[in-house]
Amino acid sequence: MKIAIVTINRPSLNSALKLISYLKDYQVDIWSKEGLEDNFKTFNKLDDILPILWQNYDAIIFILAIGAVVRKVAPFLKDKSKDPAILVINLKLDKIVPLLGGHLGGANRLSSIISSRIPNCINFISTATDQTETLSFEMFAKENNLEIFNLKKLAKISNALLNKREVEVKTYKSIFKTIPNRENLKLVDECKTPLCVNITPFSDDNLTLKPKLYLGIGCNRDVEFEEIEKAFLEFLDKYKLEISQIENIASFEAKSDEKGLLEFSKRYNFDIKFFNREEINRLEKEFSSSRATDFFQLKGVAEPSSILISKYRELIIKKEVFFKKITIAGSI
Repeated sequence: MKIAIVTINRPSLNSALKLISYLKDYQVDIWSKEGLEDNFKTFNKLDDILPILWQNYDAIIFILAIGAVVRKVAPFLKDKSKDPAILVINLKLDKIVPLLGGHLGGANRLSSIISSRIPNCINFISTATDQTETLSFEMFAKENNLEIFNLKKLAKISNALLNKREVEVKTYKSIFKTIPNRENLKLVDECKTPLCVNITPFSDDNLTLKPKLYLGIGCNRDVEFEEIEKAFLEFLDKYKLEISQIENIASFEAKSDEKGLLEFSKRYNFDIKFFNREEINRLEKEFSSSRATDFFQLKGVAEPSSILISKYRELIIKKEVFFKKITIAGSI
């Protein structure tokens, strides 16, 4: 996290110098009013540097009045998923407020870290889910590398959980069991109420948290790059997936010298993994019938390799056969 500390006078600059000693494991720049010291980044008017701060820092800590901060940053607020974390700390460094970007921006976490390091520093977090220890789906998404869609639906879901109302979660058992504090959550196959969160790689109109997808790929000997690429793009199109959703690919070790497959992984920047017979056959699962069983005494290639490389070890798209020579399966 890259942090800017903004000061406007000598007392706040002195406080910043103390604060930076507690943030040695971060990349921190102090911004100081011109005429105080030349050792830091300087500015004449705060309005002049706010566009720079907004574009270049993950978090901005202001050592000045909260009201002034609110007025100055208001014109720059665009999207809670993209705006930097905004914090305000007092001159004594004994009170800190995560003002904006509490969850997705990381302000609450940063303020908690700072308050834990500075003796007798009070951390004033105003986020209701934090105060009541209620599940925060945006924090769950951030901590688990889930891409968020339909963020405008979040407030309705959070309020329902705060009011102890049931919220449906359309996802897989492997993901559902990792959700902390599942009170008032109901695992469903399909959403039946407006109070529903979709945690799958597939879009719908609900608050959606998309996990990355891992593909297993099998192919005949000497299949060319162009054929594998075409099969891959057809697979994505059929399931309405974006290339950015694919985290990595895998296959059986006998395919590790396939030029077409290796070129495909290089062109699309995948760090392809290859698994051996023992690793694949050790999986206690039933897979779609495969010619690999006859050729290599394997349970399969595409399906088991996708599971082995995946995060949650759950197959969600059974193998698809393309051009009678390429197979692709997907796991989360």
